[in-house]
Amino acid sequence: MSDQPRVEIYTKEDCPYCDKATDLFDSKGVEYETYNVTGDEELFEEMVERADGRKTAPEVFIDDELVGGWDDTSALNETGELDEKLGIANGDDDVVEHRKLIIAGTGIAGLTAAIYAGRSNNEPLVIEGDEPGGQLTLTTDVANYPGFPDGIGGPELVNNMKEQATQFGAELKNGIIESVDDSSRPFRVELTNGDVYTADAVIAASGASARTLGIPGEDELMGYGLSTCATCDGAFFRGEDMLVVGGGDAAMEEATFLTKFADTVYLVHRREEFRAEDYWIDRVQEKVEEGEIEIMRNTELIEIHGSQEGGVDHVTLVENDKGHPTDRLDDPETEEFDFDVGAVFFAIGHTPNTDYLEDTGVQMDDEGYLKTKGGDGGGQTETHVPGIFGAGDVVDYHYQQAVTAAGMGSKAALDADEYLEDLERADSSAEEAEPAAADD
Repeated sequence: MSDQPRVEIYTKEDCPYCDKATDLFDSKGVEYETYNVTGDEELFEEMVERADGRKTAPEVFIDDELVGGWDDTSALNETGELDEKLGIANGDDDVVEHRKLIIAGTGIAGLTAAIYAGRSNNEPLVIEGDEPGGQLTLTTDVANYPGFPDGIGGPELVNNMKEQATQFGAELKNGIIESVDDSSRPFRVELTNGDVYTADAVIAASGASARTLGIPGEDELMGYGLSTCATCDGAFFRGEDMLVVGGGDAAMEEATFLTKFADTVYLVHRREEFRAEDYWIDRVQEKVEEGEIEIMRNTELIEIHGSQEGGVDHVTLVENDKGHPTDRLDDPETEEFDFDVGAVFFAIGHTPNTDYLEDTGVQMDDEGYLKTKGGDGGGQTETHVPGIFGAGDVVDYHYQQAVTAAGMGSKAALDADEYLEDLERADSSAEEAEPAAADD
């Protein structure tokens, strides 16, 4: 591969997005060099200088040209531009292969579906999506997944499931589904890079993506002190005061994790009460009593200040004892004030990744979550389009737990297998009927 461009990736330890980047290049069969900046101040400063001041990992370079972090690299991969930079672009934009079953997503739901579908000899093609491994890859310690009394790292659990799925015949492909055409059978599944597959059945297990606030400073400072992944980027801001936005389990977990590095962690929540489980509230309260976390209730973040060169300098907050202060900006009791922090982390929920199904007959709620038929007995993961099934966070906006996602993934694979068997029987009956009709 002497004519291959030189690929360099700056990484750090316990960095799920770094793993996603290396997995992406591995899937393309591309050689690359990695530089681990953890604990190496000189190498870290080199990365920051080459990455135009960004203090987050990964940072990807191709022939000394800055590609950027995971989001930038993934975006180029979606459009096919990454393959062009690597010199591996496929000139045929419409390569069609037929598969019995395509699964969208490699989170817990998608991988569980792949394991079950593989064991049923359905040889599923699993499209990894723009967040390979799903949200669990951002969790350093999964303590509530059955069978692991000492806990297990999220990336480790995902990698184990990938290996298990491939052992049973699943094929994993890096890519993002652009659209599903249900106007005829088999389904036509098109990826963002132009590749096209047909499939007799589709399982949508594409998960959900982290939400942002859409406030001033957000776009400019994402990756420069603003992050949606504490486990990825927290160590870069050691000794700083850090602010976490949110009131659910994820916010509590990230705030607790950041106490390893922060001077003080400030947990900002727009209401008085938290949505998190008591377990996480209790853990945070312990950190409050130890002086490592301070809770700012009935408070909202409205602007982030700083620069790409210097990172986050401070933020602007609003507070009102009645809660939801941005809805009460004209209230004289609403206080607006600046607050000094060196890093900001969003942990405010997720948006289901279901855009690729918008032009189908699959029904969704106002937030984009898939509607399934549910009910008793089989077919609980069926959507309103026969042959398309939903599992995990694309359906479940309430529980959103790894174990419930796994359960739905197994149900979807079983439902899909039953559908495929019915389809095969119908085709066989039709074939048998044709000679009989000819004899008549």
